[in-house]
Amino acid sequence: MTPETATLPLDFTTRAPRASRLDALARHLDTGPGGSRVRWRGWGAVDTQRRPLVLLHGGHGSWMHWVRNIEALARDRAVWVPDMPGYGDSDALGEGGFDTLVERLMAGVAQLPGARGRGIDLAGFSFGGLVAAHLAARAAVASDQTAVRVHHLLLLGPAGHGGARRPRGPLQDWHAAAQAQDHAALAAIMRHNLLMHMLHDEAALDDEALAIHTHACQATCFRSKRLSRAGGLQSLLAAHAGPVAAVWGAHDVTADPAQAAALVGCPAQVIPGAGHWVQYEAAALIDAWLRDALAGD
Repeated sequence: MTPETATLPLDFTTRAPRASRLDALARHLDTGPGGSRVRWRGWGAVDTQRRPLVLLHGGHGSWMHWVRNIEALARDRAVWVPDMPGYGDSDALGEGGFDTLVERLMAGVAQLPGARGRGIDLAGFSFGGLVAAHLAARAAVASDQTAVRVHHLLLLGPAGHGGARRPRGPLQDWHAAAQAQDHAALAAIMRHNLLMHMLHDEAALDDEALAIHTHACQATCFRSKRLSRAGGLQSLLAAHAGPVAAVWGAHDVTADPAQAAALVGCPAQVIPGAGHWVQYEAAALIDAWLRDALAGD
């Protein structure tokens, strides 16, 4: 697949200076041969005894889903964030499907500095939470000596729980505005969709969030909705031997947090006042949650 429509250029230096600065500071690593390349960005020390932390973004996302968390987390350890296959700067999946996506990520993890020797800790947001659970489950049973073990598995508003959703309102189709190169109309649609699906408090919807979401939607080549709304997360977590924890925003439209936590069956926390994109809307609280979950390792 190719991106869903022609893209409108975005000035990240002006509209999302933090993302622009982090991109400039990152170590860029491409894994996989041409045509199946996965782009990774890394921050933090790579020579410590602590396991690398891998962060996976959500559907219609990119590495920038974690833009407010990277610096705090990279103070303690190496942090690696890919654009998953079919998203952002990574290559499209071509004829491959979800299994190909997971296989390319598994192969990429094995190339991260320190990962083979120490394993990794893994956090995933939304669709990335489901992908993370697949990676952990496959690593637990892999006979390949190059497979990298997943220790902590941390899920933020994960997809795949199979429970009820709580739509705030319908999403609007942005494709015609993008194809018409209508910046104002595209921005209005993206603002609406962010408030319907990603963010709870309108005050959290700044230029950075709008730029990140607009860029990610236009760069998406893989459709995750069907996978995200199916069940199966609990069985994947049962196959993972390490610690698991989950967190939801109290106003997450993709789940009722209490119901989803019961379905998933792992320790869970709810963040008051936040929506689905919880690590953006409540960055400091999520940074603390992640660091506490990883403390001592």
